[in-house]
Amino acid sequence: MRDLTEDTITEAVIATMRDTKDARLAEILDSLVRHVHSFVREVGLTEEEWVRGVDFLTRTGQLCTPTRQEFILLSDVLGITMLVDALNNKRPAEATQNSVLGPFFRDDRPEHSDGADISEGLPGTPLFFEGQVVDREGTPVAGAAVDIWHSDAEGHYDVDVPDRTDPAMRGLIRTDQGGRFSFRSIRPASYPIPGDGTVGAFMSATGRSLMRPAHVHLMIEAAGFQRVTTMLFPSDDLYLDADPVFGVKQSLVATYDDHAAGAGPCGGRTDEAYTLLRHTFVLEPLVAH
Repeated sequence: MRDLTEDTITEAVIATMRDTKDARLAEILDSLVRHVHSFVREVGLTEEEWVRGVDFLTRTGQLCTPTRQEFILLSDVLGITMLVDALNNKRPAEATQNSVLGPFFRDDRPEHSDGADISEGLPGTPLFFEGQVVDREGTPVAGAAVDIWHSDAEGHYDVDVPDRTDPAMRGLIRTDQGGRFSFRSIRPASYPIPGDGTVGAFMSATGRSLMRPAHVHLMIEAAGFQRVTTMLFPSDDLYLDADPVFGVKQSLVATYDDHAAGAGPCGGRTDEAYTLLRHTFVLEPLVAH
């Protein structure tokens, strides 16, 4: 442990962890130390750069609160979140693909009846959503729990709407015997990820856009099936190919159909133009262990 050099310090650090009892933890720490040390050697990291890096991570942690997670956002823009998701949610092409959960899911969401208006009166182009949940053979999945949440017409989630404390544009709906569910809301808009912190500085330094394409989040759970956390993006969104969190998949790009004012689906009626979104979600069975 004395007179260590740049060539011997890596193995010396790993040797200090040889009594780690958790085999998986030992594997992860061994690889982490080797990769970080290799990175430092590869770029020839200077002392000034190391200090700046530590300061960046310190400020990232200081920005984290119960309602803001700057480290997860950093993980998102570095593609780590989607990489972990891809490794852990491998599904055949015919099944609905996973995407990132994002920071705006809330457990304290209301449960709505089928066809309900979940917008809570917020302004925007009416959105009618008609969905169906099936298995790989096309058999309807009844009683599936479908969580929905999305932004408003200006790209704000309910937690960001000034003077609003009650949930809006979110809720839980259960599928009927035909695996169907529907709701009315307002059409979501594109929006920027938070740019006032360390991640915003990183994005500016690398010349990347903060703008996420518009989307509707859905999380679907049903007994005997894998949970799917996903989202649907409008096919005409300008930011589909520049999503800063890498969440867009072609199978999740949907047609948001525009219609003139008049009678709408979901048993509703609107005196203004509206958008209709229809989608079928295909669940994968649980893998037996």
